[in-house]
Amino acid sequence: MKGFAVSLLGLWLVPWVALAQQPADLNTITAISVSGGTVEITGSKKPDFNSFTMTDPPRLVIDVSGAVFQGVAEEQPVGNGTVTGIRTATYGTESASIARILIGYEREVETDIQSSGTKLVVKVLGGGGTAVAQAAPAEGQGTPAQGTAAAATNTPTGANAQDAARAAASDREAQEKAVKAAADAARAEREAQEKAAAEAAARAKADADAERKRQEDARLASQRQDEERRKSEEAAVAERKRQDEEAQAAAKRAEDERRATAQAAADQKRQREEEAKTAAEQKRAAAQASADEKRAAAQAAAEERQASAKTAAEQKRAAAQAAADEKRQKEEERRAAAQARREEQQSAREAAAEAKRQQAAEARERRQQQTVASRESRARPSQGSAAAEPRESGGGAVSSRRKTMTLVGFQQQPDSSRVFVRTNEPVRYSVSGSGNQVVLELENTRVVESNNTLPLDTHFFPSAVSRVEAFSGAGHTVRVVIQLKQGVRYETRQEGGLITLDFPRPGR
Repeated sequence: MKGFAVSLLGLWLVPWVALAQQPADLNTITAISVSGGTVEITGSKKPDFNSFTMTDPPRLVIDVSGAVFQGVAEEQPVGNGTVTGIRTATYGTESASIARILIGYEREVETDIQSSGTKLVVKVLGGGGTAVAQAAPAEGQGTPAQGTAAAATNTPTGANAQDAARAAASDREAQEKAVKAAADAARAEREAQEKAAAEAAARAKADADAERKRQEDARLASQRQDEERRKSEEAAVAERKRQDEEAQAAAKRAEDERRATAQAAADQKRQREEEAKTAAEQKRAAAQASADEKRAAAQAAAEERQASAKTAAEQKRAAAQAAADEKRQKEEERRAAAQARREEQQSAREAAAEAKRQQAAEARERRQQQTVASRESRARPSQGSAAAEPRESGGGAVSSRRKTMTLVGFQQQPDSSRVFVRTNEPVRYSVSGSGNQVVLELENTRVVESNNTLPLDTHFFPSAVSRVEAFSGAGHTVRVVIQLKQGVRYETRQEGGLITLDFPRPGR
């Protein structure tokens, strides 16, 4: 448990160093629940994920691309006899955030990871073994269980017990070497993560100490400046108060003298003002009467002019409105006629295109029949042959709408490896192979999400498939190129909007 806790701490600290701001359109993981050996991860979108296993102690790591956590604890102890606990962390950049879920187990287990809508379900399938999605041994080697099964399958009927014992001992030795190599790699990774976490913590502590010292120096300098400013302000206030008191005393003496002198002059002035006021009131009354008469005449003239101007403006607006209505009606009639012509031309183009597609479909069906007949007449080549595969096609009658490829993926089956492509509706397709390469072409199809053009590196798996990559080709087609470790036969199926290519595992 101590080693498990240290590895969890390393996996948690290192991704947080590169944590970026969370965009609003990422897959938001809101819950992780555990029931027995089943772990259910709930998000807001269909998950795009990769996974691998680690040992000493056993754990499964799932990286969900373009995702963040919300309301999910960073550490969730479980201890139910199968699952020991769950840790979460987010790392990456703003445009490529990755949510990591680490599931610890009491022992080595075999797991199955399934995506159901916006949920990711991890189930324990048996009491031992490694996870299905674990990083595979070196190319050409299988897992220990596969090596044993292969040895059992390839043992000739009737071999003696000594040969079987030697084969079993050889298998066990190879398994022990593979397990030791995986343990050494996991230990080196854990030590590197612990060292990076320690260095990051030391740098963060040094930066924090320097910042605290700088803030303390700034605070002391600010205190000194505040004290000097306060003393200066107090001295200035005292000086201003003394000057104000002297000015008030001088002003009071001058005011008393001025008031005595002004009182006598004011009495005389008041008498003269009262006489002048009486004469001014009489004059003002006469002027007011004359002004009232002039204002009444001007008011009447202005109202008459406003009425005339309003009538003329209303007549002008009515004429302009009538002209605008007529122009709008003509414009609407012109647009309706143009729309009718466009719809008629579009109908003609669609009819011609449909006829052309029907002819092309009939030609493809004839070529397919000829290919099937030619294939049946030839002997079946060996499984490992590197000769070019004949071109296959399918899809039957589909709509003329442009299709969209929504997902390309890789999946391990019990006896084979599967490459699958999902579209929003059935499409016409063709498959061709040459040497160690198989090409699937989807007609009249496009790729919308850039994630679907990222290559899938599968050479770590015990599979004939080494790499899968999709990109837009010429003529509204999508090409899915599958690189093989060795030439093998494959089977192609289409069910609705799902096309699958199954490749047998090497040595089967």
